[in-house]
Amino acid sequence: VQLQASGGGLVQPGGSLRLSCTVSGFTMAYLAMGWFRQAPGKEREGVSCMTSTDGTTYYKDFVKGRFTISRDNANNTMYLQMNNLKPEDTAVYYCTAGPSCNGAEFWGQGTQVTVSS
Repeated sequence: VQLQASGGGLVQPGGSLRLSCTVSGFTMAYLAMGWFRQAPGKEREGVSCMTSTDGTTYYKDFVKGRFTISRDNANNTMYLQMNNLKPEDTAVYYCTAGPSCNGAEFWGQGTQVTVSS
């Protein structure tokens, strides 16, 4: 399973970005898909996850109401729509995949998100 994340960049506070994650080597429909992030000097943390079975979504409190995870199984692509971005959202964002939202087995290479004026 290979994951390719894209869509990061520099955005001003209050702005939006949409991250994409393309899966190859496996049918994404059978995988729980998620996003983690790691800010400079901080530990990696989970952001959001969506199950494969019924599409249940999970969000950490610090992104609830601002980020939306979605998936397009037909195109093996997952998305993270990020709105009302804050400087503290600055991090490298990694897409992940696994059998459930309880653990990520496969990781993408990461895409940098920088929120700054």
